[in-house]
Amino acid sequence: MLEHEKEVWEQGFSLVAGIDEVGRGCLFGDVVAAAVILPQGYVLEGVNDSKKLSEKKRDALYEQIMEEALAVGVGIVDVDKIEAINIKQAARLAMKMAVEQLSQIPDYLLVDAEIVDLDIPQTAIIHGDALSQSIAAASIIAKVTRDRMCVDWDEQYPEYGLAVHKGYATKHHREMLLRYGPTVLHRKLFIRKVMAQLEEKETQPQSEQLELDFI
Repeated sequence: MLEHEKEVWEQGFSLVAGIDEVGRGCLFGDVVAAAVILPQGYVLEGVNDSKKLSEKKRDALYEQIMEEALAVGVGIVDVDKIEAINIKQAARLAMKMAVEQLSQIPDYLLVDAEIVDLDIPQTAIIHGDALSQSIAAASIIAKVTRDRMCVDWDEQYPEYGLAVHKGYATKHHREMLLRYGPTVLHRKLFIRKVMAQLEEKETQPQSEQLELDFI
């Protein structure tokens, strides 16, 4: 998990920030990104792609990262902005905001499969959250931050089960959308796209297809 960091350190860069985002594929809520600078040579035991860790393990690592990292930044882009500029650009903007929130300026960025719009040397790593400790740490910060936001959203909109599925397009979430319609925090353009794709794959009763007009 430190192979990419070691390559960068050997080039003379010391403040290496890992960057990742969470929520790109959701039907609901903001997209959240995090940037994390860990001490050079530091080993974070048990770190991995946040999606592969239990909630208990993520929470424990979140506290450890927040305590021991040299700097942590979080960027959040809301639904209105996502709808205006599309989710890919919103995710990239959240990453940029996360870097700008760091208390120390990084001299190199390791990014999970993206390019951050900043004049800082950087490397995009496919599946970086499973290959780079710094990116994995950012993934954990972003995931825990957004999951806690989902718990708060669940209190506002208890019908949708947001605390469980975190806004992703689960069967239950889609069923609740058909029953109650979207909230102001749902990504309506993305819902339309996802529902259209599902219609192509599934044979739905005509009544359900008609109900999609609410979007």
